[in-house]
Amino acid sequence: MSIRDNNKQPSSLAIGLERRRSIWEKLHIDLPLLCVLLVIISFGLMVLYSATDGNIDDVRRQAVFICLAFCGMLFVAQLDMRIVKIWVPWMFLFGLGLLLAVLLIGDSSKGAQRWLDLPGLPRFQPSEIMKLVVPLSVATFLSTKVLPPNWGHVIVTLMILGLPAVLTAIQPDLGTALLIGVSGIFVLLLAGIRWKLVISTVFMGILAIPALWMFYLQDYQKQRIHTFLDPESEPLGAGWNIIQSKTAIGSGGVYGKGWLNGVQSRLDFLPEGQTDFIVAVLAEEFGLVGVAFLLTLYIVIIGRGLYIAAVTHDLFSRLMAGSISLTFFVYVFVNIGMVSGLLPVVGVPLPLVSLGGTSIITLMLGFGILMSIHTHKITRLGY
Repeated sequence: MSIRDNNKQPSSLAIGLERRRSIWEKLHIDLPLLCVLLVIISFGLMVLYSATDGNIDDVRRQAVFICLAFCGMLFVAQLDMRIVKIWVPWMFLFGLGLLLAVLLIGDSSKGAQRWLDLPGLPRFQPSEIMKLVVPLSVATFLSTKVLPPNWGHVIVTLMILGLPAVLTAIQPDLGTALLIGVSGIFVLLLAGIRWKLVISTVFMGILAIPALWMFYLQDYQKQRIHTFLDPESEPLGAGWNIIQSKTAIGSGGVYGKGWLNGVQSRLDFLPEGQTDFIVAVLAEEFGLVGVAFLLTLYIVIIGRGLYIAAVTHDLFSRLMAGSISLTFFVYVFVNIGMVSGLLPVVGVPLPLVSLGGTSIITLMLGFGILMSIHTHKITRLGY
């Protein structure tokens, strides 16, 4: 058989596999992931309706963002990641430009300047977009290098994730800045960074804590840490939120008080019940059973994402799929941890449930990337 005939074999195999693919795979939709997302979002809209005390306008607005998010997810799922990889540097520069625009002309609310309100567009939060752009950028950089990463690669990676994280932190939005950094760090870890580099970086981070406390953290951020350590010291002040949150979670018991029957949220004892503390509303009304149900769905999503990362064949896609899945886990862990008093309050919404347009669009775009990675896997056999 000639060399030319050998070169044709993968294409023939790809054609055969293409014919056996389901309609969902041809549409580049991962059906298990889609089904779980639909269940979580439907359940989340129920909880949101109760958390907003029946404010149908908020629910309708969230539903519009959900529709836009699904359209974005389906669009991204059609894209081959090799094409996306070409545009990543421009996406990174565009994202940095948006973060700089926030500092110059951003819209302020509750003492923070985090949003852009541009003519003809709904108000949005550019830092949420960087949660996805940063791991894309780090994965693009590391996928072109010999792994495991050396010190030079680590320094460049820290610069890629550090610049948007710093621009976000000075808005100020420490919670989102930490998540941006974590999303990039996961790519670095998945790339096989040596343990001595990990230990050295952690050690330097520990040494930097006193300087961060004295020169960077603002008074309200220090107060959050004090409140985390002893919320009962100011039960009517800084500790109010976490005390009411734990009260709502505990009062729900095993089966909850029933939908729309929560006391803490309905009587406005629980601030930010529709955003950061929405899991407390869920726990009060649906109890331990409702929380366990939601956590099970989250675990299925994370497991599916890690499975996609394990079976993909190219380095860039593997790094991206793993980072998206592990970062999603961090979102869930941090939100539930801070609402239950296990972590300081850092302003991280509950994924796919909390009120917020930019957040859910960014999450769904990430799931679109997962679907693209998985469903384009067969097509790549033809190259």
